[in-house]
Amino acid sequence: MNPSSSGAEIAGRLRDTAPSLVLASPDNAAKVPPSAAAPVVLVPETFHPSPSTGNEFAPFRALLDSDADDGLPSAEVGQDDAAAVLYSSGTSGRSKGVVLTHRNLITMVELFVCFEASQYARPACDNVYLAVLPMFHVYGLSLFAAGLLSLGSTVVVMRRFDVGDAVRAIHKYKVTHLPLVPPIMAALLRARATGASSLESLVQVSSGAAPLSGKLVQDFLKAFPHVDFIQGYGMTESTAVGTRGFNTSKHKKYASVGLLAPNMHAKIVDLETGLCLPPGSCGELWLHGPAIMKGYLNDEDTCMRNDGWFQTGDLAYFDSDGYLYIVGRLKDTIKYKGFQIAPADLEAVLVQHPEIVDVAVTSVEDEEAGEIPVAFVVRRSGSHLTCVQVMEYVAKQVSPYKKVRKVIFVEAIPKSAAGKVLRRLLKDSLRLDAAASRSDHTKPSSRL
Repeated sequence: MNPSSSGAEIAGRLRDTAPSLVLASPDNAAKVPPSAAAPVVLVPETFHPSPSTGNEFAPFRALLDSDADDGLPSAEVGQDDAAAVLYSSGTSGRSKGVVLTHRNLITMVELFVCFEASQYARPACDNVYLAVLPMFHVYGLSLFAAGLLSLGSTVVVMRRFDVGDAVRAIHKYKVTHLPLVPPIMAALLRARATGASSLESLVQVSSGAAPLSGKLVQDFLKAFPHVDFIQGYGMTESTAVGTRGFNTSKHKKYASVGLLAPNMHAKIVDLETGLCLPPGSCGELWLHGPAIMKGYLNDEDTCMRNDGWFQTGDLAYFDSDGYLYIVGRLKDTIKYKGFQIAPADLEAVLVQHPEIVDVAVTSVEDEEAGEIPVAFVVRRSGSHLTCVQVMEYVAKQVSPYKKVRKVIFVEAIPKSAAGKVLRRLLKDSLRLDAAASRSDHTKPSSRL
């Protein structure tokens, strides 16, 4: 679980999963509610002796030193048994428990051993990775806690991301590969602009977990021309397996998330007819393969409703070369007067503005149009950019129905630990504003 989760969130997940044992760091042990039936084992930062933390928790060292065979029954585990429960990001709704099996994890590791290793120009054991992504997220878990170690690669782990520390670690350990998310990529670019190292040891940077603007990619490649850049696509529900980017002398499709991984099947489905669409046509991406989850916690029949095909909820299309492009989330699609607008399309335009640092687009209900696009904008420091200027900037570059109808300036865009925009929080703020506005209109006037 995310260690920054609130006590209420942790309590809810403990109720959902009913664990037999809870492992916690000393700083987070207090978040485990007294109602938790499972014993709590403290895992220290180091294995040096530390002051007593109370009698209610067992120390991890005592667990390691105990005889594990005393009185414990042998467990029979099958490949279709649950191996892990990871929680989805909950960007557009309630976070769900994703049940991954031993087969799912074996498939993911096998992908690294049998396929990923073949993509390097050097032995995989010579690669040095910097782990800046949280391992409670499927992206970090699949890479750093399983896949890369199976290749014998070196993994340098950061406690938390700090751009200065990351640059120093890359230089000190001669890091060759850096998996990241868009906010980290942007931070490295800003550091480079202020004179940071050119990160000459880096061979490849890969991005995933969240959409990436074309401008950010172009600026990054300009700042670090020696680095090969790729994107990938995967979900918690697919054990992070999906696609992987490939750059060749013929194809350098930086906007694509790449080609399908071995043993993964995909189809693009028409939203109205349910029929498969040809290359170049946008629809919902469906996935099928041995890496697809068993189901959601307390709803494990999810994947059986479509003969094992998982509806990702992502709008996407394949080009004629088999490269996949993610357009946006189906739930995030804005329906304006019968037209469908992908927030990512408007975000790609807005992020090009020189005075805009970050942006997220969502929608708010409108009596006449159904929904209208709303842009949450983070301005560059010292900028005097106005709402009207933002709307005019977009209007010049998009179809009339795609115009941004409202702009809200904010200090930061709410994002998950993996860099995904938490649009539900943006929508919540819009609903609260609307409710407050209605309340103000119903108050009696103080004027005589």
